Amino acid sequence: MQFELVIGQEELKKKLIQTIQEGRISHAQLFWGMEGSGNLALALAYAQYLNCADRSDTDSCGLCPSCNKMQKLIHPDLHFAVPVNNTKNVPAEKKPITDYFLVQWREALLNNPYLTEAQWYEQLEIENKQGRISVHEANRIIERLNFKAFESEYKVLVLWLPERMRDEAANRLLKLVEEPPDKTVFLLVCEDTTRVIKTILSRAMPLRVPPIAETEICQALMLRQSLPEHQAAKIARLSAGSYSRALSLLQSESEQNVYFEWFAYIMRMAYAGRFLDLLEWMETITRAGREKQKNFLLYAEHLTRECYMFNRGADKTVYLMGEEEDFARKFSPFVNERNVEELFGQLNLALGHIAQNGNPSVIFTDLFLQISRLLRK
Repeated sequence: MQFELVIGQEELKKKLIQTIQEGRISHAQLFWGMEGSGNLALALAYAQYLNCADRSDTDSCGLCPSCNKMQKLIHPDLHFAVPVNNTKNVPAEKKPITDYFLVQWREALLNNPYLTEAQWYEQLEIENKQGRISVHEANRIIERLNFKAFESEYKVLVLWLPERMRDEAANRLLKLVEEPPDKTVFLLVCEDTTRVIKTILSRAMPLRVPPIAETEICQALMLRQSLPEHQAAKIARLSAGSYSRALSLLQSESEQNVYFEWFAYIMRMAYAGRFLDLLEWMETITRAGREKQKNFLLYAEHLTRECYMFNRGADKTVYLMGEEEDFARKFSPFVNERNVEELFGQLNLALGHIAQNGNPSVIFTDLFLQISRLLRK
């Protein structure tokens, strides 16, 4: 992957290119950013630039033999370690490692370099299990990286989601990460540093990947998805700096009428204090599945913001039409400076808990209680 295909992150691209040009190549680097920030795409572009035979001051050439193989993810000096689990094709008696799933991994990543963990598990058909990076994977990494490079100057291991690495696997890799063979580079692509073993974190140079600018996501949606500007702008605003979320919202845009009905019902019942009605209705959202629950909460954050903008008289900054606009105007007095910050906080907290596989019934029960309290403040 070339840097030019990574959405936004221009300053970070320049920094990464400069370190290679100046020969300041850290043997272990941590690409740390939220889901959809482009941390995985940046790591792939960095690996391609590192071994490009004819790189320029701004990007890899994209044409040399190394780039051709890197772009197809088949370069013999590019290695991967990702969370996996047993599937119907890899039964329980086998110890699951990335090697068994390379075909699916390449297909998923080539289709979408902004791949999410949930999408990867869906590709593997293990949505009800959690992937892991086991000690067997660690042993395989050690085995592969102790060979000399086959074709290029550097061997590169892209380790996606080290937070899914078990402690025994992390401890097994410590010495290799600290003192790797010559011309070996570890690229750890992480979304949550609090769940990565500290001894691994301390051995990698951190590289913070910020959320993507809203304008950059808007431009990407217009160019890559052929969206009109008004639609791209609306989705970009909802995406909260994540291109993965933007794509998910685009796919689920037809579902937004449902999300609007849910939002309007929840807010009306919460304001009226009809909590038992909300608890009876809650089965609707708990049956919807985690992706729809996450998308609904993102939508709820968006519509809450628009209500507040109406409340403050900033109508020109609002991107709503039809029923959504009518509801937001009428409901805007109840979303004000006394409660808006806490409303956002509660919605974002629920989103984080859903993303971490929390119990939806518990999460939404608490959310409904908090919304009712805040609206009636």
